[in-house]
Amino acid sequence: MKYELLIGRRYLRSSRGNRFVSFISTISMAGVAIGVAVLIVVLSVMNGFEREVRDRILSLTAHATISALGSRMGDWQDAAARIRDNPAVLGAAPFIEDQALLITGDKSSGALVTGVLPEDEQQVTIISSKVTAGSFAAMKPGEYGIVLGEELAKALGVGMGERVRIVTSLRTITPVGVMPRMRTFKVVGLFRAGMYEYDRNLAYVHLADAALLYRMGEDVTGLRLRLADMFAAPRVVRELAVALGGGYYVDDWSRKHATFFRSIQLTKSALFVILLLVVAVAAFNIVSTLVMVVKDKQADIAILRTVGAAPRSILSIFVTQGVAIGVIGTLSGVLLGVLISVNLEALIHGLEAVLGLHFLDAKVYFITDLPARVEWSDVLQISLTAFGLCCLSTLYPSWRAARTQPAQSLRHE
Repeated sequence: MKYELLIGRRYLRSSRGNRFVSFISTISMAGVAIGVAVLIVVLSVMNGFEREVRDRILSLTAHATISALGSRMGDWQDAAARIRDNPAVLGAAPFIEDQALLITGDKSSGALVTGVLPEDEQQVTIISSKVTAGSFAAMKPGEYGIVLGEELAKALGVGMGERVRIVTSLRTITPVGVMPRMRTFKVVGLFRAGMYEYDRNLAYVHLADAALLYRMGEDVTGLRLRLADMFAAPRVVRELAVALGGGYYVDDWSRKHATFFRSIQLTKSALFVILLLVVAVAAFNIVSTLVMVVKDKQADIAILRTVGAAPRSILSIFVTQGVAIGVIGTLSGVLLGVLISVNLEALIHGLEAVLGLHFLDAKVYFITDLPARVEWSDVLQISLTAFGLCCLSTLYPSWRAARTQPAQSLRHE
């Protein structure tokens, strides 16, 4: 081992004369480790939150939709057949969708009532797998069955087999005057998507029943699509609309929820910069640590210079010490951060059980759990940035040590 590395390594350990310098070195390592760990945990939570919300959104909504420029889409069977022939499309399902008022007894609630074909809907969403009671396939044409979100059913105070009246914005002329169009449905299923916004505001009926309720005849609102590559949805859905001859309105998941996902990315970037300042503060503690070491080792430096050590060698000694602090602190932070991130949900549930609290209220947040997903690209970026700051912090103290004049340092020895 080169003597510069040997001496730099020995300076990390305590000496009989001054253990305080070694203690400060340990504090610097701990500061870097905590900063790196916190940054990894926070970014992992943001990654997990984004993935969880995206998966839950896409479990109930399609990758893309094609609908008529008006409120009705005619001859949808031919359009669906041509769309399914495209290799980029995994499934296409018709839907009828409109806002309505659901009433049961003295309780009422607004909801988005969607008419679907249960068999086709399974090709574009996984809503059928989210059913907790009853069955999605229990919706039969002409039987007026309805599947409600659990929170919506709770707000209406209904359960399986009970009746719900749907009131639409359409009007019916009767002998007693103009009345809103309404129909009574039987609850044949309950689903839980895990997102309060959906569980509270969505209801499904059979496409044929929705057509009668909304007076759509043989028309539908549009077609939902599931694609082989969901990230190619904006391009693919436009190409499909052009291939159908144009005159359609297209939408996709990235545009429909663009503001939400953009805000997540902005928050993630802001948190990275803010928490990186914590790592920077911890890294710059290395400056004060090395300055104290240089001050404490003035006599040793002078003796090394006297016996022929070059300024570059003195520089290497203290750079070695600073780099060692950075490496140990960064690796410890990565290990701690990844360990916490992987077990974060279990830790949160345990803390909630001990404190008797629930940190994420479904009525406020999109999800009730705190998922974490470790992205190794983020871990690498954090590690390199933290290590770079640590290396940068060693330059000034090492340069000061290299400029030490032996005669002045040994004058009072």
